[in-house]
Amino acid sequence: MPSDGQIDYIEIPAPDIAATKAFYAAAFGWTFTDYGPDYTAFDGEKVAGGFNPERKVVRDAGALVILYAADLAAMEAKVVAAGGEIGRRHEFPGGRRFHFLDPNGNELAVWSDK
Repeated sequence: MPSDGQIDYIEIPAPDIAATKAFYAAAFGWTFTDYGPDYTAFDGEKVAGGFNPERKVVRDAGALVILYAADLAAMEAKVVAAGGEIGRRHEFPGGRRFHFLDPNGNELAVWSDK
């Protein structure tokens, strides 16, 4: 059971569930549980979530989901190979990251401390 205040679930807009599942499986190895034809859930190591076609995609607004990668260049190559669109890249004290758009236009980021 999660503790009070811990992020427990993230729901991401996904008008195209099939393309979403294909992208996240190829890029990150995620697996899914379908709840009917219009909703699929993913189960991450630390945070679970789902893709909801009823939510609107809004870039540059709201929360930014940031994933971790031990090898940032290798992860960027996987994101591109899966059909992701790379946005900005930048370094910061303690690491670096890149942003990408998934097939639905959601902006996420991947960071590494290496």
